[in-house]
Amino acid sequence: MAKTPIKYLDPLVVSRLKNIEIKAKLIVEGFITGMHRSPYHGFSVEFAEHRPFNPGENLRNVDWKVYAKTDKLFSKRYEEETNLRCQVVLDTSDSMRYPQIKGGEGLTKLEYGAYLAAALQYLMIGQRDAAGLTLFDEDITFSAPAKSKYSWLIPMFKELEKVAGSTDFFTHKTAAAKVLHKIAMKFHRRSFVVLITDLFSQVNELDDLFKSLQHLRHNKHEVIVFHLLDRKTEEEFEFPNRPIILKDLETGERIEVRPNQIRDQYQQMMRDFKVKFKQKCYEFKIDFVEVDIATSYEKVLTDYLVKRRSLK
Repeated sequence: MAKTPIKYLDPLVVSRLKNIEIKAKLIVEGFITGMHRSPYHGFSVEFAEHRPFNPGENLRNVDWKVYAKTDKLFSKRYEEETNLRCQVVLDTSDSMRYPQIKGGEGLTKLEYGAYLAAALQYLMIGQRDAAGLTLFDEDITFSAPAKSKYSWLIPMFKELEKVAGSTDFFTHKTAAAKVLHKIAMKFHRRSFVVLITDLFSQVNELDDLFKSLQHLRHNKHEVIVFHLLDRKTEEEFEFPNRPIILKDLETGERIEVRPNQIRDQYQQMMRDFKVKFKQKCYEFKIDFVEVDIATSYEKVLTDYLVKRRSLK
């Protein structure tokens, strides 16, 4: 890989994660030789099963040893080992630019997501799989198909650095449902779709979001959602006990609140939302990973990948 410095790829983190394999739960399609099983048969060294020989077929796959024992013709079937196509889909809407920490060491949700995306892509290619990238707000703003070359990471990482470093607020709203429907129709081969988002959208669009996730699963894609939040403020609503002004980063709308007066109601709304979203993910067989951006992305990624190691 080129020695170009990449902001959102920490070599120390990657070195500690590189031996952890990401295994697909579902059968995936592919042409590039890798480590995941494909539904295609025919030119691999891994035997799958016997089936009755049909007249007119190529005699190359006949198991002559079985014929010698049974006096019956059977063909060998094989499972090729193919790569997993991983498409990382990162929400770049303005709500992901929270929190704006001046002079601190914290990350915005978007920066955190960029680090997470870069590490996942590097790991996928490191295990001979293919990685791509889709960025979106109200629509798809960048799309790179999955490829299995390290050199392919450079333009994607540079795009991550550019979008995460932008300070152009109040212009990038969220339309996750529309984008996910497009992705479901765009990728015709079964893929591993990794959605990194804070799930902030209009309440009345929630059912549409569920339908778009179901669309991905209907098209046989495996889906994982990394839900990014600053838990202290966005979930627990821990703000100073005095009047504060909250600003919508996507619209610029302001509202003055007293945190202690609405905290209980806010927390209950967040709990209700998460219960509903988790239930839908369970129904659709989607992995849902809660991420507090105060936790190192190395730990989040390691914990999740270790969990997946049991998928053989």
